[in-house]
Amino acid sequence: MATTYDFPSDLLAGQEELHQVRAELSALLKRLPWSVEPLDGFSDDHGWRKIERPASPGWTADEQAAVEKLRQREHELAVFVSTHRFWAEVAPEDRVDARMKAKHAHDPS
Repeated sequence: MATTYDFPSDLLAGQEELHQVRAELSALLKRLPWSVEPLDGFSDDHGWRKIERPASPGWTADEQAAVEKLRQREHELAVFVSTHRFWAEVAPEDRVDARMKAKHAHDPS
């Protein structure tokens, strides 16, 4: 029988926001140029796989600020979730199971 946990609402809300912030950050990083600073493109086909990058115009100040804001929020939420008082109530041998269930509490069934 699977163990169920009575997660506090603030823990679940923090975990859900953490998922959202990480998804937003990932989507933003995929849209941005590969280099923060302007750099020339390059091609290297002498290694075990060919690597090519087009020239990068770099990130604008607004883009850098947006990434920094999301990374900061991601860090705050990760600390909040991982140090939440709830974890002290869970037996040490059950914490990994509880943590995995908290991470997936909002997944569609």
